[in-house]
Amino acid sequence: MSTIQDLKYKFNRFNAFEKIIAINIVVFIIGQLIKVFARTGNSLSYLSLPSSFSNFLYKPWSIITYGFAHYDFFHILLNLLVLYFISRMLLNLFRPKMALNIYLLGIIVGGLAFLFVYNVLPKGFIINAPPLVGASAGISALLIFLGAYMPETEVRLVFFNIKLKYIAIALVAMDVLGLFGWNQGGNVAHLGGALLGYFYAIKLKEGKDIGSGFERAMDTVAGWFKSKSNLKTVHRNKPKGTYAGKTKEEFQTFNEQKKVDLILDKISKSGYESLTAEEKEFLFKAGKK
Repeated sequence: MSTIQDLKYKFNRFNAFEKIIAINIVVFIIGQLIKVFARTGNSLSYLSLPSSFSNFLYKPWSIITYGFAHYDFFHILLNLLVLYFISRMLLNLFRPKMALNIYLLGIIVGGLAFLFVYNVLPKGFIINAPPLVGASAGISALLIFLGAYMPETEVRLVFFNIKLKYIAIALVAMDVLGLFGWNQGGNVAHLGGALLGYFYAIKLKEGKDIGSGFERAMDTVAGWFKSKSNLKTVHRNKPKGTYAGKTKEEFQTFNEQKKVDLILDKISKSGYESLTAEEKEFLFKAGKK
C-alpha cells in the first residue's frame, strides 16, 4: 500500500472532528510553507473572511473557510486541543452529524456577526479589523451549547470539577470584555458562535433540531462528490419485517434515539454522574455509531 493510500485509509477511519482537526493542521502547514517561500505574511488570504462586505462578495466561500485557517502556532494549538476534548464528550452524547451542525453553523453565524458589526454599526464603535481566521467561533458554539443544554453537568478542569454552565458564563464574559481590546473582531465572532450554540440548545430542549435543514443541505452537497455505483437496487413491493411502517432497522434506530433522548434529559437535570453504569455504557456505544 502506498503512503498516500495509507494516509487516505487512516483519514477515512477518523471521526468527523478528527478529520476537521487534520484538515486544520494541513492548511496551517501549507500556509507556513507559502509564508516562507513566497515571503508573505498573508499566506491564507484566499481563505480568510474580510471585514468589508464588498470584499466578501468576491469570495463568499470564506464564510466557512476562515474557520479552517490559522496563522499563529499557539492559536491553532489551543483551538485544536479544546476542539479535540470537547468533541469527545459531544460524540458520546449526540449524533455526530448534529454535533457537526453546531460547529459549522457556529462558524457561519460567527462570520455573519463579524460582517454585520464591521459593515452596519457606526465606525466610532469599532476598531479596524484584519481579515478573520480561526475555528474559535465554532468551538464557542459547541461549548455554549453544552453549557445551555446540560448546565448542571460537571467536568474535570485540571485539579477540580466545574459545572458546564460556569464555563459557558466565563467564556461569554471574557468575550464581552474582549470587545474593548485589540482582538475585537475575533471576540465578535466568538459571541456570534456562542449565540448559535445557546439557541440550538434551547430549541433542542423543546424537541426541535434547528440544524436539520443545514444537515440535509450538507448531505446533498456531499452526495455530489460520491461515486455512483452501477449496481441496480432491487425494491420489494411489500417489504417483510416492517413495524408500524418502518423496517426492523429503522424501528430499532428510532427506539435507540428515544432512549438516548431520555438519558440526555436525565443528564440535563441531574448531571452525568447520576447515570447508572448501564446508561453510561449505552451512551458510549450509541456515540460510536
